[in-house]
Amino acid sequence: MSVTMFCQEARKRKDGLGNNMEMIMSRNLTVMTYNVRSCVGKDGKASPSRISAIIGEQSPDVVALQELDVGLVRSGMADQAQNIAKDLNMDFSFSPSLSIEAGEYGNAVLSRFPMRKVRAAELPTHPNRIDLEKRGALWVEIEAYGGKVQIITTHLGLNRRERRVQADELVGEGWLGHPECRFPAILCGDLNSQPGSSVYRKLAGSLIDVQTRKNGLRPRKTWPSRFPLSRIDHVFVTPDVLVEDVTVPRTGLTAVASDHLPLVVTLRLPPRVGKEG
Repeated sequence: MSVTMFCQEARKRKDGLGNNMEMIMSRNLTVMTYNVRSCVGKDGKASPSRISAIIGEQSPDVVALQELDVGLVRSGMADQAQNIAKDLNMDFSFSPSLSIEAGEYGNAVLSRFPMRKVRAAELPTHPNRIDLEKRGALWVEIEAYGGKVQIITTHLGLNRRERRVQADELVGEGWLGHPECRFPAILCGDLNSQPGSSVYRKLAGSLIDVQTRKNGLRPRKTWPSRFPLSRIDHVFVTPDVLVEDVTVPRTGLTAVASDHLPLVVTLRLPPRVGKEG
């Protein structure tokens, strides 16, 4: 599917779904996205088990995690993705964005459903700023309720121009516009972009921000964790996916475990998810 075809299909479904979707039997999928800051809390302690406890309290089906360490001194040489997945009895896929010392740092997806990695790759950056931290994206496919769901997670850069280039890449033919990235699809992660920004508008042109889809819901901010002022962690979905619930857990534990709060959404998948024909 080309970028143009993806956008046209997304807008068509976005405009035409309407009341018909309410008549169709669907399935629920709870998704969490969480920037865990190397599992190093505001108290300076590295604790993957603390992150596991926060995730476990929400019982998500799929978890997208950003800023995970694997084999780094600063976090006790732990394989954080593997440890958290083991704590929760979930499958996982890790994708490094950086190699640091003898270890790695990057993103992961955990799933209670069968999962396969479709693609993991570095995202482009500002053409004149080779000093900027490398960023990556991870695309997995899960099998749920007899069909397939495409999930892409990422952590975009801190530079505004860099983020624009990365957003263009994500809606392009290597990711959301790829022929295998069929509906339903979910894009989530720390986008370092507020609603109204050019990056947000780019993604919202063809996908739906879950925090704007639920009637009567006031969008909830996720950063910083103690006193959240910004909404930079997002979940976007294709228009065939409905939103049942959105929550940002605020507890004593989430306030200290990372500098971000987790964003948890319960989605209603369409019937025959990800099937052709």
